[in-house]
Amino acid sequence: MLAPGVTALAADEIQGAATTQAASMPDALRPVTQQQLDLAGGNQAAWLQPNGSYTETRFAPATQITPANVSKLRPVFVFQTAVMESMETAPIVSNGVMFLTTSYNHVYAIDAVTGKEYWHYKHKMGSVTTYCCGPNNRGVAIFGDRLYMGTLDSKLVALDTKTGKLLWETQIADPELGYSETMAPVVVDGKVLIGTNGGEYGIRGFVKAFDADSGQLLWTFYTIPDTGQEGIWAENDAVGRNMKRDVANEKQQLAAKGGDFYKTLGGGVWMTPAIDRKEHTVYFVVGNPSPDLYGAVRPGDNLYTDSLVAIDLDTGKYKWHYQYIAHDLWDLDAASPPILVDVRDKNGHMIPGIIHGGKTGFIYVHDRRDGHLIRFSEAMIPQEGVWTLPTPTGARMLPGANGGVEWSPMAFDPKTRMAYAANLHQPMTYQVEDVAYPGGKLWLGGAFKTIPSEEQWGKLVAVNIDTGKIAWSFKTAQPLIGGVLATAGGLVFNGEGNGLFRAFDAATGKKLWEFQCGAGVNAPAVSYTVRGKQYIAVAAGGNTQLDFKRGNSVLVFALP
Repeated sequence: MLAPGVTALAADEIQGAATTQAASMPDALRPVTQQQLDLAGGNQAAWLQPNGSYTETRFAPATQITPANVSKLRPVFVFQTAVMESMETAPIVSNGVMFLTTSYNHVYAIDAVTGKEYWHYKHKMGSVTTYCCGPNNRGVAIFGDRLYMGTLDSKLVALDTKTGKLLWETQIADPELGYSETMAPVVVDGKVLIGTNGGEYGIRGFVKAFDADSGQLLWTFYTIPDTGQEGIWAENDAVGRNMKRDVANEKQQLAAKGGDFYKTLGGGVWMTPAIDRKEHTVYFVVGNPSPDLYGAVRPGDNLYTDSLVAIDLDTGKYKWHYQYIAHDLWDLDAASPPILVDVRDKNGHMIPGIIHGGKTGFIYVHDRRDGHLIRFSEAMIPQEGVWTLPTPTGARMLPGANGGVEWSPMAFDPKTRMAYAANLHQPMTYQVEDVAYPGGKLWLGGAFKTIPSEEQWGKLVAVNIDTGKIAWSFKTAQPLIGGVLATAGGLVFNGEGNGLFRAFDAATGKKLWEFQCGAGVNAPAVSYTVRGKQYIAVAAGGNTQLDFKRGNSVLVFALP
């Protein structure tokens, strides 16, 4: 049965969704099995998960392209889409076919070697779309002979992989209340898992699981609990710095207003969850509370905002959480997807771990079994005036509201034991304002603004997760947003808003190659192999959030 208020519609009930056939799909395309998804991290031929595997390491096992030959890397083809707008997609590649998305929920199927188009799906958007930070989409999930995509008007759609035909769509939440979907979903055990945007609009965040065959809702985990969101009244952040809270005053505010503000407390989930198949556990991070900068209307720790959360895959039931910033007043969401990897505990023993790169500028290393923090890295970006409270006229604090590590996925190389993080540095002032809940409209409770007189830049940083020490860093002219790819060939790939796509030596950080893509490279790259040749693909469409040069292309590279 469908849950109350949720309706799955068959394709013939949906008007206006359009698929254009350009060529017949080759017979080589085969349905993707659960076993293939489970083993995706070791598959050189394909890229079946948005971040490479359920563990989300973004580590490609192919070794053909190396530090010795990467200087010869050349473009094989450039595929231009119909949408000239920001691109944050991580393409899926299966049996030599690439599936990619654009802003405004277009999906393309193309030949992954030649760029030949097979079909193009254009989602019919509803009358209301409310979204933060650009009309982006970060990719599809694949399972069987279907693709799954979340949409800006807060739907989940299922498409036929061979034809692009719309099979069904399900309404996830109400866009008039500020909900939208930009993350790439994840499919596991016949369930499609997807979170929601909207932390800037007074939504109540969630992760939902839908039946992959029918679109029926199976369970919902709310990132804002009905009760208990006041937490433990934490006074320090995850690295032990006092957050300058007036806890006594907050407790008085809570007693006066009651606890019904959980309905508009925010807590969006921006990026694809990680899955521990052995433990049947889902891990994800949760964004900022609403309103972003005005905390008087939301006393308490505001659980589970700014947290790493673990829930049961089968039921959606809570297992544990770890909060990085309680009662966040600076919009420093936890956004970059967590990575599942064995880590060394404080006694040097290898244990199941989970790591997360924060907008705070730290990489956090946790015990995966209970979430406790083992260590945190050296700061990757400047920390100045930390936890200076926002004021009506504006107060300067670093990091600014974009990070650190924004939504950009990190990569992890098991050989070097390093995590690679794309950081940005944008000095900002934080201005607070008492603004009542506007009913699904933007609700910042003030403003955060860049400082024109101060330099902005980016930094690609390699961190040894067993020590927390920074191994190397590479400073870039512009703030980095988009994500990282590491390969078994000993390389790290990352793009910049000025159009440069680069390869680095994974061990030393030496820049080995770069290519000007013509628009901002603000999406994470992927790797795949067809007929013995390794390819690297990346989208170059710029970025709305940081206003980098727009484009409409996916570029694919290989050795001669």
